[in-house]
Amino acid sequence: MTSAPSPALLLVGHGTRDAAGAQAFRSFTEGLAAAHPGLAVGGGFIELSPPPLADSVAALAAAGVRDFAAVPLVLVSAGHAKGDIPAALAREQLRHPGTSFAYGRPLGPHPGLLGVLERRVDEVLAAAGTERAAATVLLVGRGSTDPDANAEVFKAARLLWEGRGYAGVETAFVSLAQPSVTAGLERCARLGARTVVVLPYFLFAGVLPDRVREQAAGWAARGAGVDVRCADVIGPEPELAALVMERYREAVAGDLRMNCDSCVYRVAMPGFEDRVGRPQQPHHHPDDPSHAHGHGHAHSH
Repeated sequence: MTSAPSPALLLVGHGTRDAAGAQAFRSFTEGLAAAHPGLAVGGGFIELSPPPLADSVAALAAAGVRDFAAVPLVLVSAGHAKGDIPAALAREQLRHPGTSFAYGRPLGPHPGLLGVLERRVDEVLAAAGTERAAATVLLVGRGSTDPDANAEVFKAARLLWEGRGYAGVETAFVSLAQPSVTAGLERCARLGARTVVVLPYFLFAGVLPDRVREQAAGWAARGAGVDVRCADVIGPEPELAALVMERYREAVAGDLRMNCDSCVYRVAMPGFEDRVGRPQQPHHHPDDPSHAHGHGHAHSH
């Protein structure tokens, strides 16, 4: 008697208009497949980049896959992870009768990724000949209209600070939330920082990490007297691959352990009361014109 095949690992990304960033996602997916030859692995985006999620699911389904474990390749539990991706998976389940989809949790903050972030800072400090104790780190997240997601970036910053000997770790966002990159740098300067390492909290290259660097360079060029240096994104490191597999195993086992205590779709947070219980809508992909675009986000767990 043969055992049932393991559920396919389905990586789901948001998408980017940056060709290099999209290729990094595709290469990472291919690398995971190569590293796990007995496991069906696919990946797709919900918007902006090929391949669309629908194509990846269709290819796996055509190969005989019926059970999927989807891992969102995102760092924080914002609207895409909470609403858009689960809705897209629900749509694919309707398109492919007889399939099932387990859904994993987002990636960060996680000790493995914090270790990569630490390494990115050390790369910059080594090039500058600067000790950790003389450097302030500005961790820059994407930014969201979801306060819980923004709070996760602050949590990552605090965890990065603990025990690593930096002068400090501050937090900023490149879009949709405050403090901005320039406001974050101003705060570092007012706190006495002479060297600031701007650390993009992003998995791969893209439009927003480029914007972080541009804004940081613009602020530094105005003559603030602070040595501002930018670190690289997390990238396709072994720690990221190991974490994705950890999230995959959690999804297969049904052990998700998500934190719902401060989620705007369950709790009436000040200023966000209208989001409680908001129904989820499938997220339109430009390559999937049969569905109207909707950005209503609801909780998936």
